[in-house]
Amino acid sequence: MLLDQERCYRAVAARDARFDGQFITAVRTTGIYCRPSCPAMTPKRANVEFLPTAGAAQQRGYRACRRCQPDAVPGSPDWNIRADLAARAMRLIADGVVERDGVVGLATRLGYSERQLNRVLTAELGAGPLALSRAHRAHTARLLIETTPLTMADIAFAAGFASVRQFNDTVREVYGVPPTTLRTEAGRRRGAVPAAAGTLVLRLPYRPPFDGDGLLAFFSARALNGVESVVDGTYHRTLRLPHAAATVALDLRPTGRGTATTGHVVATVRLGDPRDLGPAVARLRRLLDLDADPVAVDALLGADPDLAPSVAATPGIRLPGTVDGVETALRTVLGQQVSVAAARTAASRLAAALGERLPPQLTGAASADAEREPPDLLFPTAAAIAERGAEVLTGPATRVATVLRLAEAVADGSLVLDAGRDPADLRAALTALPGIGPWTAGYLAMRLLGDPDELLATDLVVRRGAAALGLPSDVDGLAARAENWKPWRSYAATHLWRTAATTSSGRTS
Repeated sequence: MLLDQERCYRAVAARDARFDGQFITAVRTTGIYCRPSCPAMTPKRANVEFLPTAGAAQQRGYRACRRCQPDAVPGSPDWNIRADLAARAMRLIADGVVERDGVVGLATRLGYSERQLNRVLTAELGAGPLALSRAHRAHTARLLIETTPLTMADIAFAAGFASVRQFNDTVREVYGVPPTTLRTEAGRRRGAVPAAAGTLVLRLPYRPPFDGDGLLAFFSARALNGVESVVDGTYHRTLRLPHAAATVALDLRPTGRGTATTGHVVATVRLGDPRDLGPAVARLRRLLDLDADPVAVDALLGADPDLAPSVAATPGIRLPGTVDGVETALRTVLGQQVSVAAARTAASRLAAALGERLPPQLTGAASADAEREPPDLLFPTAAAIAERGAEVLTGPATRVATVLRLAEAVADGSLVLDAGRDPADLRAALTALPGIGPWTAGYLAMRLLGDPDELLATDLVVRRGAAALGLPSDVDGLAARAENWKPWRSYAATHLWRTAATTSSGRTS
């Protein structure tokens, strides 16, 4: 990834937080790397180099600044804008694939040899997959050190280290102090949340503005009984993670947290296995599109005079993502050609029949108000639906057959639905299944991969929203106009959906 060194230095001199997470500032004279907005004295230009990732900085021998915590910032929006090998690899590394399957497993999932993968990542990101994964493990370790009462030995293995010694050495190299010092410093910091057994309270940073209300409305309209709920501005749901189940509560209420250039969502997570912290954080960030650059999106879309009123009314609009690509794909296909309410009813019935109940320790204490009981049901696996879905699913035979085919393809491994897929390949694989068309494939690329440039011009509600704003509402005319919205056409589609929100939808997910 080529960085404009002079532009990077101007951002550092201005302490511009908009660039936090987009590059790393490494100071040769101190051996420390920082986020661009670090409040420390600006180093001389001759003494700094700018790197694309923390892994690249660590590989060059720099340690993380404990004052600005450069790993506690929104990630780079490039990983969603780009669909190349480096971006796909970064999404899978954040999901913990290297810790679980090694570099061999990562290369296999991406369809490259280990040698090719290492060469491309080193050239693009300044570090190979092992170094990038090491940076990810160090970040996970810091979160566990600062937010849980786990012993250091438990944290070492939960974060993916092979030994306690490797854990101690890495933390010392990356943060410059032993793990116990990080825990002590976290306890002294302002607003630090006391560690509690079984519960982690995390701050998930984002770049303002942030349309939390829009995400809440989206999740609330589609919430499945027992799997999800929205209560008092907080989205609750169950999670199926690589090692065990979990639950999360995401506080999306606009409370003025943060500053004009930083903000955060409070996530309260209960994990069945602490090794799942890294994947959980990565998936929650993708669910809420927290790594987006809303200023860039709004600036381009707001330049269209017809779209500008929606952009002004809803700054910082986000793309609702997913914490489970298989669940989202099955729900989307189940909801083809029916209303949001009908899709919700059908998916809730499926979850109640084939889903798995969670133990009380993952859901929290029972509430006296039955309507506020936390979700305790996992959406069923593809294997369970493939095996028993025919007994539960109702409706048109063609739709039931499509859901079963999709579940069977996922269950037997012939279809992979994860963040490492290439968008074009994912669309081709989905439309190859009878009953799945371009709309569904495009919508899933948007939800599963965070593809920022999917207009869905054939969508009835998108076209209705376009008509309401005075934009062309025919497919060809809207697609032609949307050429000016690249590479943010997914966000434009979300604005058009929002504009048409008062009109009943002809398509859903």
